[in-house]
Amino acid sequence: MSEESLPADELPEYAERVLEVADRIPPGRVMTYGDVAEWLEEGGPRQVGRVMALYGGAVTWWRVVRSDGVLLPGHELEALDRYREEGTPLKEASRASGGHLPRVDMRRARWDGGERTQGHT
Repeated sequence: MSEESLPADELPEYAERVLEVADRIPPGRVMTYGDVAEWLEEGGPRQVGRVMALYGGAVTWWRVVRSDGVLLPGHELEALDRYREEGTPLKEASRASGGHLPRVDMRRARWDGGERTQGHT
């Protein structure tokens, strides 16, 4: 059975942990794929990205972003609506950039995970 066909209650343990971190990120803040992996002390940006691609629709997926703040391809407008609704700091796109979509202002929006809560795995 492939991971893609697993029932939601049978997620791989690493995927559960990644999704828990995504849901801890406060409104208006973001973490990069690498930040999530570092916080978990396991895996890397690609592993986190894979988990988010397969299972992230059930969590606050728009709060886990690329390190350059570029909006998730194919989901740019939905993410942008959510960022604006939450007050996530954005950088307006320059006229030279394709599509003229803003990016997440990583300097202001990046969340460091705060203090690790008791019971963190």
